[in-house]
Amino acid sequence: MRRIRSMVAADGVTLPGPAGADRLALRSGAMPANRMNRDEFYAAMAPHDDARLRKILWTVYWRGNVQLRERIEDELRPQDQPKVKAKKELPDPAGVLDEVTTFVELAKDGAYMAGDRRVHHTERSRWRHTFRRLAADALAALTASDPAPAQQAVMKIVDLACDMKRYDYFHSDDPVEAAKFVVSEAVAALWESVFRHGGFAALAARAPEQLIRWEADYGWTRRGYGQVAGKETLLAVPLARLLTTPDMWRKFAESYLEALEAAGRADPKRPRTVYGTFDETSYRRKERANDLATWHEMLLDRFAGTPEDELLDRLVASPALAGPELIFLRARLAERRGDVSQAAALVTKCLKEMPGRQAYLDFAVKVGAELPSRAREIAAERARTTKYAGTT
Repeated sequence: MRRIRSMVAADGVTLPGPAGADRLALRSGAMPANRMNRDEFYAAMAPHDDARLRKILWTVYWRGNVQLRERIEDELRPQDQPKVKAKKELPDPAGVLDEVTTFVELAKDGAYMAGDRRVHHTERSRWRHTFRRLAADALAALTASDPAPAQQAVMKIVDLACDMKRYDYFHSDDPVEAAKFVVSEAVAALWESVFRHGGFAALAARAPEQLIRWEADYGWTRRGYGQVAGKETLLAVPLARLLTTPDMWRKFAESYLEALEAAGRADPKRPRTVYGTFDETSYRRKERANDLATWHEMLLDRFAGTPEDELLDRLVASPALAGPELIFLRARLAERRGDVSQAAALVTKCLKEMPGRQAYLDFAVKVGAELPSRAREIAAERARTTKYAGTT
């Protein structure tokens, strides 16, 4: 009972005896001035037999927190029996959602950038630690029996991380890298949770819109290099792993096309003027086509020449996409269907706008397209560089 006697005073129980009469023994970490020393403690416990000590220990065990109960269980375990590593309790999904919602709202209100009394000045410099903790709790809570609040929390964290690439919510030159938050890993965990708990129907209902909103061709960090950027992957990769049958691919593609049409309708209807004429709608649609290029290539490989080929016609005609990447997608579709002349004409059009894009140049050579003058110069210069590198 010697070990138990020592623990009682450390973790909190009312002690009998003259030195500890009506006094509450201290919980771990508290150090008031009237804490008993070892001699006083042993003197207070000496008059009590083992039955009384067991009763005291039971009170401490039953009323203590998880850490205290685990500590007592470890002390009571036979010495020849190895200790079992305590399992960390899952965060409460609803509580995590509340914390994440508050954090995201404060960040978007600029509370972490300026003198906002809602955020203490020390917390502004520690924002990355808060971000990591909330992200880790949200991802851990995805394994709860009811993960819906945790899924919402992860969505809010990912939305914030995507915005952090363009907006200054925190004092950092690359906030996603500073927070050590890998967006693609978080989204993969979210989609797996949705699929596990809601089935394919839930995934097909939610993931298409999220893919369109979150996918980033060059990642989510501002610099594009570093530890976080090295771990990132396009969202199309973990999504494709979940689509294990042809029927899943077809139904998901149909949901994706509907979400793409909705995204196009939500784009601004009129160009906005910023330092001259800036067509925000055109810019947004070009950026969307660039970000989703790998996913569109997967759809092309999956459906070209199959009964679902008509889905590709809907894809290349989508008003939500624009720019050379959309034209290149049309060129590759034409080549898959045997219309080489149309493919050549389309890739030539791409090269007029982006003469140095290597994928366009390679495809142009494949289909025998006529290169614009600037594209020919770039291709010749790269050929000379390659030849020189091979001889040195």
